Amino acid sequence: MLDAILLSIAKSAILSRFDNGYFFDREKLLKKYAFLNIDGATFVTLKYNGELRGCIGSLVAYRILYEDIFTNAISASFSDPRFKPLDMKELENLTLEVSLLSEPILLKYEDFEDLCQKIKPNIDGLILKHHGYSATFLPQVWEQLSTPKLFLQHLSMKAGVDMSIFAQHPIIYRYHVDSVEDKFNAILSL
Repeated sequence: MLDAILLSIAKSAILSRFDNGYFFDREKLLKKYAFLNIDGATFVTLKYNGELRGCIGSLVAYRILYEDIFTNAISASFSDPRFKPLDMKELENLTLEVSLLSEPILLKYEDFEDLCQKIKPNIDGLILKHHGYSATFLPQVWEQLSTPKLFLQHLSMKAGVDMSIFAQHPIIYRYHVDSVEDKFNAILSL
C-alpha cells in the first residue's frame, strides 16, 4: 500500500504538468495518510526503455514527504539539466522509481583503503563533500559500478574532481534507501 501511494504521488505530479485539468485531492490524501506529513528525503528516478531519463532528489529531510516526492518528480521530469524536458510521448515506455533516504551518517575512515573496506556495496549510498565539491550516488548505482574503488572513482568524477581527492580525506556520508519502482502506465493514479 505504501509503495503504491509513493509511486502514485510521483505519477500524479508528472501528469499534472501535461494536463491542467488533472486533479487529485492533496488535502484528503494528507489527512488519510499521516506519514505523508512527516519530513522526508526522497529521490525520484525516471528510466526510458531502461536508460536513465532523469533523477533529482533531496539528501536531507526538510519538507513533508508528500511535497518532497511531488517536487522531485516534477524536477526529475522537467528540470534535470542532463536531459531535455519529458515529452508526453515518452510516458508509455517510462519507469518511475521513488527512493526514501535514511538520514546521512558521517563515515569515519583512516585512508582510501579503509574507506573501501567500510562501504557496503549494494547497500550504501554515499555523499562526498570537500571544499565546495560534492556529489552523491544512490545505492542503485552499485548495479553499474560494482566495486568500492570504481564506485568512489566515479563519485569523485561526478563531484568534478579526480581520485586524488581521497588523499585529502574528504567528508563522506553514508545513507540507505527503501525504493519502489514500476512502469509508469502500471501505477495507479490517486
